[in-house]
Amino acid sequence: MKILFILPYPTEGPSNRYRVEQYLPFLTENGIKWRLRPFISSGFYKMLYSRGHNFRKLAYFIISCAKRFADIFRANKYDIVFIHIEAFPFGPPLLEMLFRFMGKKIIFDFEDAIYLSSGKGMFKWLKNPKKFYLNLRLSSRVIVCNNYLLNSLSMYNPGITVIPTSIDTAKFKVKDHRQTNNKILIGWIGSHTTLPCLKQIVPVLQELSKKYEFDFKIIGGGCRVSFPGVSVLNQKWTLEEEVANFQGLDIGVYPLPDNEWALAKTPFKTIQYMAVGVPVVASSVGGNKEIIRDGVNGFLAASGQEWINKLSLLIEDAGLRRKIGLEGRRTVEEKYSLKINAPKFLEVMQLLQDR
Repeated sequence: MKILFILPYPTEGPSNRYRVEQYLPFLTENGIKWRLRPFISSGFYKMLYSRGHNFRKLAYFIISCAKRFADIFRANKYDIVFIHIEAFPFGPPLLEMLFRFMGKKIIFDFEDAIYLSSGKGMFKWLKNPKKFYLNLRLSSRVIVCNNYLLNSLSMYNPGITVIPTSIDTAKFKVKDHRQTNNKILIGWIGSHTTLPCLKQIVPVLQELSKKYEFDFKIIGGGCRVSFPGVSVLNQKWTLEEEVANFQGLDIGVYPLPDNEWALAKTPFKTIQYMAVGVPVVASSVGGNKEIIRDGVNGFLAASGQEWINKLSLLIEDAGLRRKIGLEGRRTVEEKYSLKINAPKFLEVMQLLQDR
């Protein structure tokens, strides 16, 4: 069997890194040949979200378009076309329709509510969010990240498999709880798209700063951030330091809004904190309520006062931080590890091979 993976991003993009690339060694071990075809190159990705460089961005985009349309001819050599999120960032699903017309079996994989409309005016029209539902119908199999998407979308395609966004526990090792920071380090790791979620816990951090001495570290986010009255550390995210960044925290936080976007996503930061044995306090919404058993392997917070109370417990008690963190690690090993979910990923490919 040969599979052509059509991806939006290079390895630096977390969604295809965790939804696709980490499974590739398992495919190779089982005699499946594959090729990755990201739309955006590493060079393009590095400048994509930065200001300026407009002419270079345009040149990169034109090259990306040419390479993507070349994939139409390349697909002839493959049995399955695996599309993660979308084949092309704008317009109707022309490539997906061409792949289907060519008789290719299509696997459509995604996480998050990519079906929600974004942007305004011309940009929204170019993105054409309605193509998502056509892609569901065009696909031979669909892979989603949680049961909410399964239940919501089964009417469009009954062949849906749930595979949560998983983590390599051999790579994300448990932190050394014997090593402590000079001050308690509470941390948040994310991108510019999720940075606004921190607004809901700013008053919490300000209130806690009146009683406790701690640093709040923001890794990623795309810009420098400060909160009055809170000791905030800003650090740029890099792929090379990803695991170490999680291991360096004493407590992880994951605030989310209570909306459709949160319901549809795998709260993957919760899983990453847990994987390295860092206790997490997260909003009591969506998938967090499926992953976290409140007070056992993490804490759920539904109000500002709950955020204050539960963060206070962890700040005051190093033993509790270790106990909660290790129980979180056990949860990841049992349900959200690469070891557990790689066979499910492989099974989807083999189901199409047998058809």
